[in-house]
This record gives sequence, structure tokens and C-alpha cells, in this order.
Amino acid sequence: MPAYIALGSNMGDPSRNVARALRALEGLSATPVVKSSLWLTKPIDCPPGSPDFVNAIAAIEPLKYENPESLLANLLELEIGFGRHPKKVENEPRPLDLDLIAFNEEIRDTDELILPHPRWHQRHFVLEPFNEIAPLAILPGQEHTVAHLLSVAEHCAKMMRL
Repeated sequence: MPAYIALGSNMGDPSRNVARALRALEGLSATPVVKSSLWLTKPIDCPPGSPDFVNAIAAIEPLKYENPESLLANLLELEIGFGRHPKKVENEPRPLDLDLIAFNEEIRDTDELILPHPRWHQRHFVLEPFNEIAPLAILPGQEHTVAHLLSVAEHCAKMMRL
């Protein structure tokens, strides 16, 4: 199973930011990155007036020396390179947000990292693009495929493929 990374942006030029980040992930993958379409998503639990997000998901084959913690560190470095600063307000607008959803079959529950991501299966903005690239994936701790989880997910945000 590859590593799955959810991408989002709602500052600057979100479509360009996500597209550039998808290209940057090529340097973290032993094989070509599998990429979803870009999806326009209404913000959820964000400060009032927050702009819409552009979301996507990518599947990468981690490099041989990578582990979940080192990949997470690389993702955080990439966010900073896109201008992300330590957050002052929960869910504030950001130029790039990268969430490590899963890393192979690894399971983690530390202060720094929980794998698979604890809420991935509840987030329509993750499920929709995930279903596009890996509808039959079953992540550790789940009994159902991504496609099934999407079919039963509560649709709390309108999304549109770009």
C-alpha cells in the first residue's frame, strides 16, 4: 500500500499551490505520483469569511529510507516552503496544508503522528478525491473500502471537480 497524502489550499492561488505541491511530491516518491483531480470545497469549521479550498489527494511510493515520521517532516518542510506559518487560529486560511493519511500498513498513535489519520474517513474533501484514485483501498483499522465510506459519508460540504 502506498502513502496517501491529502492536499489543501485556500490562500493565494489555491489551484496553483496544490498543483505545485503535487509536482513537489514527485521528489518524495520512488514511482510516479498518482494524483486526483483538484476539487473546490467549501470551508468547514473555519473562521468566518474563509475562502473556499482546493483539495486533492496523492498516492506516493515512499523512498526506501523513509518512515512515517521522516515523511511527515518532509511534508511540514514543504508547507513552510509554500509560506505556511504556525497557526494563530484553528483552521485559518493557509497556502498549503498536507495531511499524511496513511503510510503503507503502518499504525501510529503518538503526540506527533496518528496513522491512519484519525478523521480521514469522516471528511468528504478527503474521501471524494481518494475515491477517484483508490476506491478499493482499505486502510488499517477499517473494514470498508474508500468507495463504501464515501457512499455512506454525511455530505456536509458541497464539492466541485475543477
